[in-house]
Amino acid sequence: MSMRTDLAHECAGHAEKLKGSPLEGLSRSYFKKSSLCISRISLENEQTAESLGKSVGNYVTVFADKGLESYPDDFEERADAVAEEIKRLSPDLSKTLVVGLGNSSITPDSLGPAAAQGIFATRHIKKLAPGVDTQNLAETSVITTGVMGQTGFEASEIVKAMCSRHHFTSVIVIDALACSDPQNLASTIQLTDTGISPGSGVENARKELNSKNLGTNVIALGVPTVIDMETVAESIFEQDAPAHKLNRLMVTPRSIDTVIARSAQLISMAVNRALYPSLTVEEITALVQ
Repeated sequence: MSMRTDLAHECAGHAEKLKGSPLEGLSRSYFKKSSLCISRISLENEQTAESLGKSVGNYVTVFADKGLESYPDDFEERADAVAEEIKRLSPDLSKTLVVGLGNSSITPDSLGPAAAQGIFATRHIKKLAPGVDTQNLAETSVITTGVMGQTGFEASEIVKAMCSRHHFTSVIVIDALACSDPQNLASTIQLTDTGISPGSGVENARKELNSKNLGTNVIALGVPTVIDMETVAESIFEQDAPAHKLNRLMVTPRSIDTVIARSAQLISMAVNRALYPSLTVEEITALVQ
């Protein structure tokens, strides 16, 4: 049975189900924070990571019990919970580049550009307005890379060029993901310190954005916005699906416009809170409007 997913949580669960026992070289913990359930997985050796199609490192999955398309009463608490995971994965956010990956013209792939719009950029203020007190603010730059069909560049080329010139302490990459379990569609956020291969979930993988290629700490955040219909069928019927009939269909929620808007809002606020803990949610909202 094939599985097309970007979520380490799903890969690990599938592998453990097939094996019938926990995987060696994998540690896992769960806890609740506000209305979120958070899973932390650590892949500790190359053999286990390779068997899952992942890299050695840490993977955090944030489960929202009511999905991500609504504006919850505990929005601030949710944002702070994700912000804490960002800070845990990156020890130094003092000079950060935030990258929005994806195609803003295709709604399920527009999470990165949408979230990037909500990030408070401060690099220009620190450089051009020395009289403004920004001592408690990280130096943050924000870009959207578009896709190679629009720009002619791999996203990794653009980001690597900026990293080589500006020597960021961290890069935060935001992108839409794919999942294999309908329950995780538009209701989870994955964070990892292993980077990301843009387009891998829809079999259009590009060169990875990771610490090895960029020369600095890389955190990737994403929300699964699509699911492969063949994977869903195989999961339901527990046998290989007729690929010629499903023809690699990718399915997205009917409410995908709202999902992208709300998910981008939550992720951008979480990133802002991680970068600027001295600012309130109200102050951040006013600064990015």
